[in-house]
Amino acid sequence: MRAPVNSDAASIHRLIAECPPLDLNSLYAYLLLTEHHSHTCIAAGSGEFLDGFISAYFVPERPDVLFVWQVAVHPRARGRALARRMLDALLRRPATAGARYLETTVGQDNQASRKTFNSIAHSLSAPLIELPLFEPTLFGEQNHESEPLLRIGPFRAT
Repeated sequence: MRAPVNSDAASIHRLIAECPPLDLNSLYAYLLLTEHHSHTCIAAGSGEFLDGFISAYFVPERPDVLFVWQVAVHPRARGRALARRMLDALLRRPATAGARYLETTVGQDNQASRKTFNSIAHSLSAPLIELPLFEPTLFGEQNHESEPLLRIGPFRAT
């Protein structure tokens, strides 16, 4: 597990495409993540085919909040707690030491992600609350489910 670099962007894009129902962003978006946020993102694997990727960033107006944008684990790597291990590794980085809250959005049907974030909250001895955030109407013509916010914290840096 490592910080991603620009040359990973195409592999990240391919990984996300192979992990529905994750929303596939442009390759340019993944280039920006690797360029500007590599310290808060994590890639698992090397070379052309990554097994996992997490994109995250600190919320500018709330610098103690680490927002996890996407968690992707390729089908070939599932069942080995890779998402949990990537999140643990991300929270142990010096660059994320200021995080006191972890936030993400997870659809109601994504039980695997909900289980992972509940496990993280438990290991951090921190509460997890769910709040409404993005309702389907905000996604315009896209047929998109609601994206409630999961908020873990406060917690101490690991």
